[in-house]
Amino acid sequence: MNIIIAGCGKVGSALAEQLSREGHDLTVIDQHSEVVQRITNAADVRGIVGNGASYNIQKEAGIEKADLLIAVTNADEVNLLCCLIAKKAGDCQTIARVRNPIYHQEISHIKEELGLSMVINPEWAAAMEAARLFRFPSAIEIDTFAKGRIELLKFRMDEQNPLCGQKIKHMTALSKCEVLICVVERGEQVLIPDGELVLQANDLISIVASSLNASRFFRLIGIETNQVKNAMIIGGGKTSFYLAQKLLEMGIAVKIVEKDRDHCEELCELLPKAMIICGDGTDQELMAEEGLSETEGFAAFTNMDEENVMLSLYAKSAGKAKMITKVNSTTYDSIIATLDIGSVIHPKNITAENILQYVRAMQNTIGSNVETLYRLVNGNAEALEFIIREEGPVTNVPLLNLNFKSNILVCAIYRYGKIIIPKGQDCLKVGDSVVIITTNCGELQDISDILNSSPVRSAKVESAL
Repeated sequence: MNIIIAGCGKVGSALAEQLSREGHDLTVIDQHSEVVQRITNAADVRGIVGNGASYNIQKEAGIEKADLLIAVTNADEVNLLCCLIAKKAGDCQTIARVRNPIYHQEISHIKEELGLSMVINPEWAAAMEAARLFRFPSAIEIDTFAKGRIELLKFRMDEQNPLCGQKIKHMTALSKCEVLICVVERGEQVLIPDGELVLQANDLISIVASSLNASRFFRLIGIETNQVKNAMIIGGGKTSFYLAQKLLEMGIAVKIVEKDRDHCEELCELLPKAMIICGDGTDQELMAEEGLSETEGFAAFTNMDEENVMLSLYAKSAGKAKMITKVNSTTYDSIIATLDIGSVIHPKNITAENILQYVRAMQNTIGSNVETLYRLVNGNAEALEFIIREEGPVTNVPLLNLNFKSNILVCAIYRYGKIIIPKGQDCLKVGDSVVIITTNCGELQDISDILNSSPVRSAKVESAL
């Protein structure tokens, strides 16, 4: 597709690199020439220096022939204006990043009136992910499919875990709870397992199940699943505001520690049920006074990645809280992955996943849209949800007889209110929501892409059961 990206910050750059790898005809616009130069050197894209909200600049970028414009500059108003001009000039589809909490309350009206195809708020999306983690603190990551009915949860295997040292096919806990192990991270390896794989201490395990069965599974293997009763948030930015708002709705007591006094007063007005502490989150004496050792949830959400990492390391030494660390840059991902700082949230990755999901859905061929897309394991794997809207080569054939590409796992089916963990004799049908895990990143635009082009059928089924 012909795609224009206005704004080449963290999100714009990540999108440009990913969409370029997926073979799209891409043009990026940014007012800073050095930023444009960096992206054009890193990816196969065309770069234009200028204001993305300018009609002439958009015309130079080829708006009249564009299929999609993505506006992700640092200013909400500029993003909305970019989309409005693009809609009038090229009649293409448009996506805007809108972050201001005031606009967030009116997002449906803005989307409808301006004819936007999609509006994404990175801070709100990051806060919702953090809230899910505080609801289920044993998990390192939680992603959802089928409108929240199916969950993909990641947790670390320790030596005391009863699953340690067992082959997946011998685990009665899986069959009792209708749970599927779909990804195992072992050191640098990313494995889509079969039943013969033996789980080891320190493996990172991702499972797919309904929320009820996931809870049963964790209880069966001796892992606590109750949501936290209280949470401390360091930093009072947009993500912290959205998170506090959601946690209060969930009945969780909230403390926010923020340096800026004026901002503290603003938060007091916006969040009257939260406790707002004016102080420095790096002040160990203050943290001790505010009960860090007793808090059950801890979120490091300042604007500095390094500070967030250090805060979470300190929180780990001071208590047993469920820790969530916000990291904007991916520069030190390999180092951060070695640190025990709980769950790490990347707002830019969440934004990119949502937009990539929409782009792939635009490309569908047989009516099986990409409904949901998550990039896993630092982009080395993907979890995708497709809805099958019409008959095709994957429907009404037992999974056992389908000729799957390598590194593909059909791990859940949602059909008429029922969640199915598939086995070899199960078939995909029209109307199903299907969750796929793959390490073939960027290759699946349509459910039929899970099959080899050869008509020869394989007797092997990628299943953990």
